[in-house]
Amino acid sequence: MNALVTPNSRRVIRELPDELISQIAAGEVVERPASVVRELVDNALDAGASQITVRLLAGGVRLISVEDNGCGILREELPMALKRHATSKIGSLLDLESVTTFGFRGEALAAINAIADCVVSSRATDAPGAFALDGRTGELRPVARGIGTTVEVKELFFSTPARRKFLKTDATELAHCLEAVRRPALARHDVGFAVWHEGRLVAQWRQRAGPDAEQRLVDVLGADFVERSLALDHRIGQTRGHEARGDGQHPVRVYGRVGIPDAARARADQQFCYVNGRFVRDKVLSHAVRSAFEDVLHGQRQPVYVLYLELDPARVDVNVHPTKIEVRFRDSREIHQAVRHAVEDTLATPRAPGAAQTAPEMAAGREGPPPGQAFMAARWAQPAMNFGSAAGHRVSDFEALWPVQREPGVTGQGLDIAGQPDSAARTPETSPAGDAAALRQGLNDIWPLGRALAQLQGIYILAENADGLIIVDMHAAHERIVYERLKAQFEAGAGSAVESARILPSQPLLLPLAFAATALEVATVETHAATLATLGLEITPLSASTLAVRAVPTTLAHGDATELARSVLAELAQHDASSVIQRAQYELLSSMACHGAVRANRKLTVEEMNALLRQMEATDRSDQCNHGRPTWRKVTIKELDSLFMRGR
Repeated sequence: MNALVTPNSRRVIRELPDELISQIAAGEVVERPASVVRELVDNALDAGASQITVRLLAGGVRLISVEDNGCGILREELPMALKRHATSKIGSLLDLESVTTFGFRGEALAAINAIADCVVSSRATDAPGAFALDGRTGELRPVARGIGTTVEVKELFFSTPARRKFLKTDATELAHCLEAVRRPALARHDVGFAVWHEGRLVAQWRQRAGPDAEQRLVDVLGADFVERSLALDHRIGQTRGHEARGDGQHPVRVYGRVGIPDAARARADQQFCYVNGRFVRDKVLSHAVRSAFEDVLHGQRQPVYVLYLELDPARVDVNVHPTKIEVRFRDSREIHQAVRHAVEDTLATPRAPGAAQTAPEMAAGREGPPPGQAFMAARWAQPAMNFGSAAGHRVSDFEALWPVQREPGVTGQGLDIAGQPDSAARTPETSPAGDAAALRQGLNDIWPLGRALAQLQGIYILAENADGLIIVDMHAAHERIVYERLKAQFEAGAGSAVESARILPSQPLLLPLAFAATALEVATVETHAATLATLGLEITPLSASTLAVRAVPTTLAHGDATELARSVLAELAQHDASSVIQRAQYELLSSMACHGAVRANRKLTVEEMNALLRQMEATDRSDQCNHGRPTWRKVTIKELDSLFMRGR
């Protein structure tokens, strides 16, 4: 009680001792043993190490030792290495504005030394011998070791026992330390990493030579990640903003691997973003990826990805947080669009073998749709799907949204009315007298999703290709086809029906719904009044801290208006208004496509089933429906043989 200070009591201003200053600063840099591991591994990478070994005791609480074979530290520079704000990474404000190293603040070793027993042993490249510096006593003594540096940290938080009580079990702290090594391992396949705990090797990632980093991804995340992910490599050149300023070329490269929607997980534990080789957690990047997955991900599932961004270091500020895990982009909108479009384009390609080439091949040699409009190519080349009135809303109701003129008598390339290869398309190799395996392979090349065989329970289409059996959910597949056509026409701005969808219809509330609002929410309402009207929302300020919802979108009239208003205002405050509007408009188009798609229990002819398969092969994102459910699955001949124990 004596320590309490009354409001009127006067406190003496005094300078804090250096030891207390260091311990306060250490609290920002070092949260747990994994923080020490991260800082020391970053220093090793900056030193040019090709092999880094981490040794731990008690999850890193009793001992953390990080050994590297980098360039080392000279004997006369060792005492300076443990001082606050001493670094070899930067020397001026200009260096700080274009940092290319992982470390640069000069705080890590000093912070670690303030809360633990620290010993630094190092031998520089041209030095005749190695020396060790004791962080407690300042003693400098010769030791035996090769070129490189070893930092030993013992009894973490011994000088701040209150912090030590907040640590978890040894197993939990070890898991965090492993994650701290795994992150740089994913970015630096040219460096070998090894982690030992209590004398046992618990993780090792060998150095991989050459530019191909795929094997490192297999080593760290497993072969399943690579098998169920897609490679991407997009480069975005000069932007309008830089062009206007005359800054010259500022390319942005986005590459790595992004998991297919089927590989999504319940937790966001396999999401890795790197900016110029540095692992970061950034809301702009995570939102960009999530936006790209919006209409192919089911429910609250989390996508998996490893993405690398390369851009001019001067266009990103890494001096945001002491842990250096957060960054700030000079043009966050440009980065957001670059990442989103890179992931969207990668996910758009259908995963059926050869599907990416199907549409261009079918449209070749015929005057048809503009390049890049896969849905138009499929529509041009394939028979019409006249499902009639039993398909919910008739598909013909939507025909005006994507008008296409076909030549008289054209039913599809190599297809007759029954959906079979016509006589003109047959060759000796694909004739009934030809080899059966060659026939199946030829069909697989032309039709990745196979040849329709039958319809099951009025829900699924059964098709055969060279690999085995293809099972298609006809409603989900047709829903995606209609949705992609609606989106394409909407973006092109053609058709009065689509133009009217640009403004969502709203329904006034009988009684305005008032709710307490923050100053930011009130300011957002005043700034984005026109945007809110476009979304069918009418929100007005009642006071400096109260807002009232007076109208909501008709399709959401029965929902929670307050929650809807808060979520939309949060999106508008954090992200670009155009992306929020686009998301709302796409949700409306998705609802239209769902009602327009063929319904279950609708009997289809073989021609209609084949036409649906061909359109799937040429439609972007056709592997998932609008709600993220898969549209097709494959059962291989090997899997069928195992069911019947063939070959055993």
